[in-house]
Amino acid sequence: MTRRCLAKGRPHCFRVAELAGAHDLERVRGGVGESNVQGRQAIVRERFVPFGGVDGSLVQRLVRPPAGLKVPLRITVVFWAIKLLTTAVGESTSDYLVHGYNPYAAVILGFAAFVIALAIQYRSARYVPWAYWLAVLMVAVFGTMAADVLHVEFKVPYVASTIFFAVALAVVFVAWQRTERTLSIHSITTTRRETFYWLAVLATFAMGTATGDLAAYTLNLGFLSAGLIFAAAFLVPALAWRFFGANPILSFWTAYVLTRPLGASFADWTGKSRHAGGLGYGDGPVAFVLLLVIAALVAYVTWSESGVRAEPELATE
Repeated sequence: MTRRCLAKGRPHCFRVAELAGAHDLERVRGGVGESNVQGRQAIVRERFVPFGGVDGSLVQRLVRPPAGLKVPLRITVVFWAIKLLTTAVGESTSDYLVHGYNPYAAVILGFAAFVIALAIQYRSARYVPWAYWLAVLMVAVFGTMAADVLHVEFKVPYVASTIFFAVALAVVFVAWQRTERTLSIHSITTTRRETFYWLAVLATFAMGTATGDLAAYTLNLGFLSAGLIFAAAFLVPALAWRFFGANPILSFWTAYVLTRPLGASFADWTGKSRHAGGLGYGDGPVAFVLLLVIAALVAYVTWSESGVRAEPELATE
């Protein structure tokens, strides 16, 4: 939420208040932003940005986040970068294991890793970057395998599997909305809400996998062309939210779904052979390199957010 203001003691500035949650209620009193989400305080950052050549300063006021929040507090560029990378790794890892080894053993291994990762995430009392992104990564791998199994083993067409997983995702969203009255990820502070969240994430990965394969194979677009199309589609909800005031929750989940075919298309383009329309680097090497990048970004997130979580309140001039 951004509005021009005459902040106390700073007549030449913009005040930018970033609220954690789409339904937060802001109360500004004496230059201090406060937010309340269902009775719990959330984070508010006030940033004073100069204009007209007037010197300004950065002021951040951190208020206690919702107790037990299990997902990232702020959805940043780094969040989307890691999310895209996990989708790419999910595609490359799944293809490498299924096609390079026994497919049944690969699926069982993927499911076991998926269960273990979710168990670690559920046992965490709050958002822990490495635990959260490990769960996302394992959902990416297993979700990809689940969609591929329908097509490879049961000969289900990509059109049918795309529709099936789209319906499954819609059912999850409807049940979540009717039960909790919100689909905001900033409201995920209970086990039931977290369960809805992971069911939705799993459905988005499976649907995204089927959609990406539908575009690349059934529609004969190829990996690169499909990736570029999904990249353009991915930008639509971001621009709609940023410049046209689109619903933030709808924009988030639309972009979230599109990350799956977007990341997978470029993973296939770099990993698949030249004969198949790729660059020929191999699924295994591509997955390994991307895992290193994910590890570095998660380490950065852990380091950069350590101060945010350590102190419940911070007010410095």
